Amino acid sequence: MQHLLAAAAFLFAPACLSSHESELVALDPVAPIAAQEKVAPAKEPIALARLGHGKPVCGLGKEFHAGRRAELMRRAGEELLVFRGLAGARENLAFRQDKNFWYLSGVESPDAALVLDGKTKQEILLLPEQNLGKEIWDGEIWDAADAWVKELTGIPDVRPIERLVPVLEELLGGRESLGTSLAASIVLAGSYDAAGPFEKDQASDALDGRVSRERALAQKLEEKLGVSVFDVYPTLVEMRLVKTPEEVAAMRRAARAGSLAHIEAMRSTRPGIGEWELDGVMSFVQVREGAFGKAYEAIVGSGANACVLHYTANDRRMQKGEVVLIDYGPEVDHYTTDITRSWPTDGTFTPRAAELYDAVLASQQAGLAACKPGATIKDVSKACKDVFLARGLDKFMRHGPCHYIGLEVHDPGDTKKVFVPGMVFTVEPGLYDTQAGIGIRIEDVVAITADGCEVLSALAPKERAEVEKTVQAEGILDRLAASGE
Repeated sequence: MQHLLAAAAFLFAPACLSSHESELVALDPVAPIAAQEKVAPAKEPIALARLGHGKPVCGLGKEFHAGRRAELMRRAGEELLVFRGLAGARENLAFRQDKNFWYLSGVESPDAALVLDGKTKQEILLLPEQNLGKEIWDGEIWDAADAWVKELTGIPDVRPIERLVPVLEELLGGRESLGTSLAASIVLAGSYDAAGPFEKDQASDALDGRVSRERALAQKLEEKLGVSVFDVYPTLVEMRLVKTPEEVAAMRRAARAGSLAHIEAMRSTRPGIGEWELDGVMSFVQVREGAFGKAYEAIVGSGANACVLHYTANDRRMQKGEVVLIDYGPEVDHYTTDITRSWPTDGTFTPRAAELYDAVLASQQAGLAACKPGATIKDVSKACKDVFLARGLDKFMRHGPCHYIGLEVHDPGDTKKVFVPGMVFTVEPGLYDTQAGIGIRIEDVVAITADGCEVLSALAPKERAEVEKTVQAEGILDRLAASGE
């Protein structure tokens, strides 16, 4: 039983490997939830940012971030580049760094800036002056006086943030332009396709009109330095499209946490359970497995709610004979996962639900078989759609089956690009029969390898018989109900 999921992956796509075969959960229908504890430990820390020692961490390691800075300077040539991290949190929540700034620096602390000189290859990190009074309230804040920052980040030149403009004046050396990212800042649960339109609407609002923080920076730099500012975000997008081994490893960690959460949600599903309860159970499991938090708002749609693509109210109690569709994944070490599974609320698919489920699974299997170097998202989409066309179910389609994923759940990038090793995206065909009140979607995260692909989220079951058995197993909510809580 332990290897059924891995075997299934090889059956439909010999070159498409399942991730962490040795970690698969034993899906015994009578096994208690304690069986989840038998899952083999992750082959690496569940989160580099949560190693347990309580010390500051530089992202995925100083070597990774140094490599990203070097690659950006190589692509940008002899230009002078400046990036500004985010200020402190506006809400009573933990600070989360802007994704692009973190990508280049690994710095998870507010009020930082980074200057890169492509001409001299000089790197300067700018941090706030030390404020011990503030640290009494907020804990460790990276500052210019912290001697450990240079060793941790691998950036030997650390200066006070107040010196940013003089530093740029000093380094310009006759250059009449400098570069920065003009893209909307992205933090936990954000993505470009949500943040970008939000800031555009804000700027065009007759009763608001504020430009983004990034564009305000560009305006101020032009005023103070007399230079023109150009956008390096397109270059960052190109870099981010092909993941390094460190990034793929982080996405494996996120996929593992998300897959375990889906398994527990299946086990805890019963008629009468509230959609919000499964949301809560999954959030608990994800954080237990190292997640910073949700990569996006949980979609827990039962019955007709499963036909609403981005349903997030999660306020209905499930009924017998229905299907619940859950699209939910965490962020681990700044990298996201995006997993969808659909299952019967009472452990057995109805005939119509089984028909639609088998079609969606076959569609996804065909799509995964097309995931290999040299192919494109168009090829994967066609493979998925052809299955629906052959079964006369294409009228129940509502969306395409693929999007890029990485630092953002919807990562930016040209969808016409030919696949090369390191590209990561989702395969998520779905069918939505609104008249029957049945929505089925199956979604996995796929990384292109040298000879095919790796399904990073393969730990979450999706073969119909295995899904039914998992739902019939005991879950956390069963235990709570039995204890009277």
